[in-house]
Amino acid sequence: MKKRILLMFFVLTAFLSVQAQEFQGMAVYQSKTSSAEFKDRFKGNKDVTPEMQKRMEERMKSMFEKTFTLYFDKSASIYKEEEKLEAPGQDGGGRSRMMSSMMGSGGTFYKNVKQKTYAIDKEFMGKEFLVKDSLPKLQWKMEGETRLIGGYNCFKATAVLTVTELDFNALRPKSDEEKKKEEQSKDKKTNFLDNLMVPKEAVITAWYTPEIPVNQGPDKYWGLPGLILEINDGKTVILCSKIILNPKEKTTIKAPTSGKTISQKEYDETVIKKTKEFMESNQRPGGGRGPGGMRH
Repeated sequence: MKKRILLMFFVLTAFLSVQAQEFQGMAVYQSKTSSAEFKDRFKGNKDVTPEMQKRMEERMKSMFEKTFTLYFDKSASIYKEEEKLEAPGQDGGGRSRMMSSMMGSGGTFYKNVKQKTYAIDKEFMGKEFLVKDSLPKLQWKMEGETRLIGGYNCFKATAVLTVTELDFNALRPKSDEEKKKEEQSKDKKTNFLDNLMVPKEAVITAWYTPEIPVNQGPDKYWGLPGLILEINDGKTVILCSKIILNPKEKTTIKAPTSGKTISQKEYDETVIKKTKEFMESNQRPGGGRGPGGMRH
């Protein structure tokens, strides 16, 4: 009898172990970033016709409203943007593609929460990079508030995140004091981002559900005792719209391998350097470039 109970225990343990290894889920997220600062930048500009304004707003919508899919298991995940075909004539050209690259569009974002590492394959100015680094350590504070998202009981948590210079989603208008300091500077700039800046920190609000016990989430977010269904950093809201647990068709969750291996710091330095060179080479005397750096 004891042997039979012991055998059943080992069978059950093995079964649960296999189930844990095979567990997989899929979540669809809608990401929306406020683009009011960009729209306000062009209001009252006599060089911008209603047709140009409409085209720019369509481009901004494609840049600031995106759909992503997160495939996850107990230890790892991949986060990919849903690919969309652009209509003829809607491509913003080199500058639009460059900004999209800096905003992190495209590629596969692989997170391994067990090893606390990530890998992203990126393309910038015709070159492929494989960014590999450690996951950011977020000091989550449990707030105690609850709400329902898609039928799941969710709990609120907040954290302070260091923002990089390349995070265009965090752009905000400069204060009058900041503008005054720049006007007094000898090195006065004239590009369309002059009145905007990226803050050094952002307060992140997350809603996670312990009903899906994985410490995964969209984009770079992770580390809570349940799947993160919503993220809000004050500018961008990432909201889960669909969840499928243990889908019939499994997805291979593995890190990307293509591109030149580089750390996040090295990649950021490369992008900042090349972007400054790009802006300087396309700067027209008198600051006559149009919205988005495009010439008319």
